Amino acid sequence: MSGHPRFVSPFQRPRCLAAAAPAGKAKLTHPGKAILAGGIAGGIEICITFPTEYVKTQLQLDEKANPPKYRGITDCVKQTVDGHGVRGLYRGLSSLVYGSIPKAAVRFGTFEFLGNKLRDENGKLNSTQGFFCGLGAGVAEAIFVVCPMETVKVKFIHDQTSANPKYKGFFHGVREIVRTEGLRGTYQGLTATVLKQGSNQAIRFYVMTSMRNWYKGDDPNKHINPLITGLFGAIAGAASVFGNTPLDVIKTRMQGLEAHKYKSTMDCAVKIMKHEGPKAFYKGTVPRLGRVCMDVAIVFIIYEEVVKVLNKFWKTD
Repeated sequence: MSGHPRFVSPFQRPRCLAAAAPAGKAKLTHPGKAILAGGIAGGIEICITFPTEYVKTQLQLDEKANPPKYRGITDCVKQTVDGHGVRGLYRGLSSLVYGSIPKAAVRFGTFEFLGNKLRDENGKLNSTQGFFCGLGAGVAEAIFVVCPMETVKVKFIHDQTSANPKYKGFFHGVREIVRTEGLRGTYQGLTATVLKQGSNQAIRFYVMTSMRNWYKGDDPNKHINPLITGLFGAIAGAASVFGNTPLDVIKTRMQGLEAHKYKSTMDCAVKIMKHEGPKAFYKGTVPRLGRVCMDVAIVFIIYEEVVKVLNKFWKTD
């Protein structure tokens, strides 16, 4: 037996793993489990990280032509707290909570559904497959959840900067947007959102899949400590930030209250480059970097731990 590849040896161990995954074969996660675990992870994560998302969005909306209202991250936080109290940093949270749960549910559910179709006979997913499964997951969450929810969120936050805020709450805001702009008013910047979310998740799942495969080596069921999962998630999040911040800036502009200034996603990109220069495409990078690294780390940790709990009483083939 010494001449056999190392990965064959696990098949000789007693069948002590879950029935859904024979010894030596990676356990597959049922899409239903992924949807539930993803929703739980998304809800907890956004409650922890929202203030940095608020600051990032404010800085991106603070166009040079206005002139700028904020001198930086600290000044943005100070002005917000001085004017609205600490609760001001959580303005618009409700719209994100309502969106984060289904967003993460759709993301992980779609990823596991696609991943289960592409895995090899040992249940392993390679990096390239992880990239395309992530791409599919990102596009799905953009169309079904992210675009309408992010549009509402950006309008809420932008509305607060006006002299007379008109939105009294989440449902009132949605009613006003649909009443004045129609359903299309909640789907502004769809192209930019699909590009952003698709590239986001493609990059993140590519990095996560690569690191997991490297860490597990020849043992597809090797346990990964939650702290290691968090580290991998933070690295994946950082990679996605540097890879697609320009798309995030364009998406935010296309969904703001002044979205009417832009004819299309391409028109928005051209005008930003022409009037503000290339640096404008990386506005809000620092606060976004901090939030996204924490976001992705928290989501993957909670997701993996919830799946472990579900595996104990939800048996799937």
